[in-house]
Formats: sequence, structure tokens, C-alpha cells
Amino acid sequence: MVRSSHSTQLAAARAILDAREQMVAEWADWLEAHASSGVFPRPVLERQLRLVVDALVEMLGPFSREAKSVWSGVMEHYGRTAATRGRAAGEVVEEIQQLRLLLIKYIGAFVAAMRQRRAVVVFVRLNDIIDRGIAQAVVGYTDALVASLMLTDRLTTPLTEASPEDVVRHLEVLETDLTAITARR
Repeated sequence: MVRSSHSTQLAAARAILDAREQMVAEWADWLEAHASSGVFPRPVLERQLRLVVDALVEMLGPFSREAKSVWSGVMEHYGRTAATRGRAAGEVVEEIQQLRLLLIKYIGAFVAAMRQRRAVVVFVRLNDIIDRGIAQAVVGYTDALVASLMLTDRLTTPLTEASPEDVVRHLEVLETDLTAITARR
């Protein structure tokens, strides 16, 4: 069963998709410029950021309930990979706040041109999605750190030392989950 989303949320989702590549490139540039330690290879980083944006778009669409678990998984994964990159918890929040700033930059004028009530609804909805994403990223980050502390066998690789290949494998699973939702549109 397809639930209808408000047309303004769908319009905002289309605007985000139209600006996705510029947003991903700018976000990746920002992450590389602010990295206190290593980052993944640029293609892996951009793939992860693209998945975040795509999951965000689905949270505005008619299958937002189904997309909620994928969004949570994507953001938890983001938090785990941030731990791998040596980021602090506050830096994880700052990285995702950068997405909020990019949304304002790239779709702010479009949303502001809407009727006032509709624009407020879109901005409130986007902020709610981002805030929940931040919370899930912090959960993923914390889980990775706790798991790495719990490992006492030094022969085992801690979760905070994942390789780019591990990240790509997990991204593939999340992309498949998201594709299952988008295919139903």
C-alpha cells in the first residue's frame, strides 16, 4: 500500500536529489579538510555520503515508515565508520550538522519560496530526520567504541579498525535495503 506524502515533501525530495552530487562533493571536501586523522578513499567516502542523502530523500517519500529502519542503519553505520576514522563523538555530530547546512544552502531558497505553512512543515520534517540521524550516528559510534574496549584478545581486530573493503561491504547491504524500498514506488 502506498501512502501519500505531502506534495511539498516530495518536491523537497526532488530538489535534494537534483542537488545530491554537488552536496556530496562539497560534504566530502569539508570532511577531508576537517579530518584530524585518516579518511577512507574518496570514492568510498562519497558512496557513503550519497547513501545518507538517498536515505534522507526516502524519509520524505511515501515509504517513509519503511525507510525509517534503513535510515537508522545508514546513520549507525556512519557513526561506526566515524569511530574508525578516529573522530570524537562531537565531531560526528558536527559532520552531520554539515549536511543540515548543505540542505539549507542547496534547497533553502526553493523551500522558502513555498507557502509559509508548507515551508515550515518541510523544514521541521528535515530537521527531525537529521536530528534522529545524529542520534543514531552517536549510537553507532558509541557501540563501536564500547565493542573495541570489550575486545581483550589482541589478535582480534577491533571494530574501530575497519578497512575500506569492510565499509564497502556494509554499504552494499544498506544500499540493497534502500533499493528494496525505492523499487516499490
